[in-house]
Amino acid sequence: MYSKTVNNLIAHLKKLPSVGQRTAERFVFHWLKAGKKEVGELRGALADLLQNVKSCEVCWDFGETSPCPICRDPRRDRSLLCVVADSQDLAIIEKTGEYHGLYHVLRGQLNFEDDEATLKKIKNAELIKRLKNPAGKIKEVVLALNPDLPGETTMLYLKSEIARANPKIKITRLSRGLPLGSDLQYADEITLASAMSNRREM
Repeated sequence: MYSKTVNNLIAHLKKLPSVGQRTAERFVFHWLKAGKKEVGELRGALADLLQNVKSCEVCWDFGETSPCPICRDPRRDRSLLCVVADSQDLAIIEKTGEYHGLYHVLRGQLNFEDDEATLKKIKNAELIKRLKNPAGKIKEVVLALNPDLPGETTMLYLKSEIARANPKIKITRLSRGLPLGSDLQYADEITLASAMSNRREM
């Protein structure tokens, strides 16, 4: 129905989270109607993203410097390490102002249907390497993952791996103030701050 070029762009947009056929079509035809200026600005923003944003060599968050500002900040509590699934979760926790330690971004959670494939993608090995580092001062790991099935599966797996790597480390999780099956990115800051301050040992 559409030209080859339009269909090709629609197919690429459908790879984005929560973007289906109709949404992808709306994006494409919005850009076509908007003209070259808006498309050029989008292309420039994407080029800047690819050129300037990199992975932090310590925590695996995305930023324009490596190590990132949080990892470099001497005021952060280096005995605390908060493990999150995605960079968006890190940003949400930072907004609460309740947590002042370091972070580790897994870049995903275990999919119970295909754990082996997921383990090759997430940064769990890098986490264990950080905890095994004899120069490290980490005393507590906070598992701040979503309280849903993938999140619970990931936390149980990490608890076992962390205990094996360094049994002296205290392992905690966010309190039950977050409803089961919820997503951290949609939790309000007050609820999330309470969950962080009242975290409990696993």
